[in-house]
Amino acid sequence: MTTPSESAERVTTAHRAKLAYVYVRQSSAGQVRQHQESTELQYRLVNRAAGLGWPRERITVIDDDLGKSGASSSVREGFQRLIAEIGLGKAGLVLSLDASRLARNNRDWHQLLELCSIFGVLIADGERLYDPGAYHDRLLLGLSGIMSEAELHQLRLRLYQGELQKAARGELRLPLPAGLVRGPGGETVLNPDEEVQARLRLVFTLFRALQRAKAVMRELRRHDLALPVRPLWGPSPHQVVWMPATAFRVVQILQNPSYAGAYVYGRRRADPLRRSSIGRSATVRVPVEQWAVCLHDAHPGYIGWEEFMANQERLASNVASYARQRQGAPRQGVALLQGIAICGCCGRHMGVYYSGARGDAPVYRCSLDRSDDNSPHCQEVRALVVEAEVERLVLAALAPDQIALAVEAVGQLEAEARLLEQQWTLKRERARYEAERARRQYDAVEPENRLVARSLEGVWEERLRRLEEVEQAYEAWRRAQATALDDAARAEVLGLAQDLPRVWQAATAQERKRIVRLVVREVVLDQKREQGMVWFRLIWQTGAVSEHRLQRRVQSYRGCASLDLIERRLRELNAAGKMDHEIAEILNAEGVMSPRGVPFKHGTVYFLRKRWQIRTVKLNGDEANPPRWPDGSYSIQGAAAALDVTPQTILRWLRTGRLHGRQLCRGQPWQVDLPGDQLSTLRGSVQRTSRSKMEAS
Repeated sequence: MTTPSESAERVTTAHRAKLAYVYVRQSSAGQVRQHQESTELQYRLVNRAAGLGWPRERITVIDDDLGKSGASSSVREGFQRLIAEIGLGKAGLVLSLDASRLARNNRDWHQLLELCSIFGVLIADGERLYDPGAYHDRLLLGLSGIMSEAELHQLRLRLYQGELQKAARGELRLPLPAGLVRGPGGETVLNPDEEVQARLRLVFTLFRALQRAKAVMRELRRHDLALPVRPLWGPSPHQVVWMPATAFRVVQILQNPSYAGAYVYGRRRADPLRRSSIGRSATVRVPVEQWAVCLHDAHPGYIGWEEFMANQERLASNVASYARQRQGAPRQGVALLQGIAICGCCGRHMGVYYSGARGDAPVYRCSLDRSDDNSPHCQEVRALVVEAEVERLVLAALAPDQIALAVEAVGQLEAEARLLEQQWTLKRERARYEAERARRQYDAVEPENRLVARSLEGVWEERLRRLEEVEQAYEAWRRAQATALDDAARAEVLGLAQDLPRVWQAATAQERKRIVRLVVREVVLDQKREQGMVWFRLIWQTGAVSEHRLQRRVQSYRGCASLDLIERRLRELNAAGKMDHEIAEILNAEGVMSPRGVPFKHGTVYFLRKRWQIRTVKLNGDEANPPRWPDGSYSIQGAAAALDVTPQTILRWLRTGRLHGRQLCRGQPWQVDLPGDQLSTLRGSVQRTSRSKMEAS
């Protein structure tokens, strides 16, 4: 205990020349209401400051932090104000009932001590007066702060252990989502509101079919179906409110284990590395296997635990993550194997990028090494040839089940129509109830009380307008459904479902990817295994594995896989007397693929013969050209001898059109037509030209 004489010695005129601050704090609003004596005791510290020599008008009470915890100073404006006043040199004395009122953690406590030591501020509690600049006093104050922090830790630990023990028995009352309520005996039961139950079951049914939360949200918004939500803030009991469907709300429903009939404690934990908008530690989701308490079948649910876990796996896989090897949900873009293409060299997922002049040619690329250390890409595989073969294999695998698929498609349409009919029925019933309730409220008011009657009349009119809008929307939906589900539409669906190629062509890119993922789990691609070939392995959903090889497009004949086959067939066909255009047609008919994947042309065959030095087989084999051919036409040499000119002159006359001839193909001998009258005319022309030249010389 500090004696009055000691206190008087510590308090100097310099201290009294400044202000005295009395800091008042209670940890919660409940303590402020229930522990009023403690609050009054803190306010009476003003008398202690007055006893130490401060006039009452120079004593400031800071009570801004009533109802706030001392675990952190981030949300305590009063403590921050006190620190600012000390730093500005305005404080001479700080009074608090004990150290726990000022701070419950050493960081804030020692910050206060340091500032008081620098600016010569005294600290007083209900018993003693301390000088933070004195060694022993600062030591006592430091120990007091440590004990205050340890006391808070022990309180938290005891509370958590008691809470955990109660949760392990399933007796801890936790907030319930909109689809569940507490019964008269405290048990958890389904919400008795039929529309709430039907809407939640619709969400799970749509996700089972669409496999994406955003797709479920779009389907709900397309039919103007809101979601039931129970707000966590506000006075109890919290009533269910209807909010527009969003992807976040759909995910909240899908991720809530209470809808699977499970009692769960410890789904989230505080993360000190993250901060919320109000400065506190944000919470993060805890994996299912790390939940502190998870009691299955604790109460009725909307789905089973197995379906809940499958939904979590689907939601996790829908988040595309190249580094975490996640497939991601089917997205826009024509790449059929997006998310399920695996590199055959390193076993990692391959990303997709689009090339070409219009950016519509997908390419699968394994580039994780490049993103890590800027090394070259592992491999790139052009998608068009591979996807065409995968498409053929998938349609062939589904062909035996076309009838079952057709019946299932019609049944799914009818089931969806029944679900939506139920939703509309409940929605209309609720709108009629609200309109009738507004009418009864209006009828119950006294007619003379126009102040209330006018308000209730407006509410009634608004409910009637809402009912009319719902009825009009329902009639429009009924007309659309009558057109979509008549006998002709059913027959069309059955016929279309039995023709898988038509279904495939009519489907969007996302729908095609979903069809592929129904039967194929992964596709392993490797184009480095064989030159000019793409090797790929299909891993089917049944666990079966099939391997396939395809010739891929290359830039030159050097990397072409069918180069030896092309050369061998070209030599065989050329030796058989086939012309270049005939060889091109035969190669195309046999399915021989060129390096660039385009059909062969006669010019291509001519280029290859020149490259491989393959001479065209002439009409007369390997013998010299005769003067005349069996059909009566002349060869170049025969025509030159008959006209007494050089062969070059004959070729020039053929180019200028003075003579007429033909070649079976490029490289074959010319067959020149020289009728008798034309032969005489050309001979005479040649003689006159020769005589004119002799006379001129």
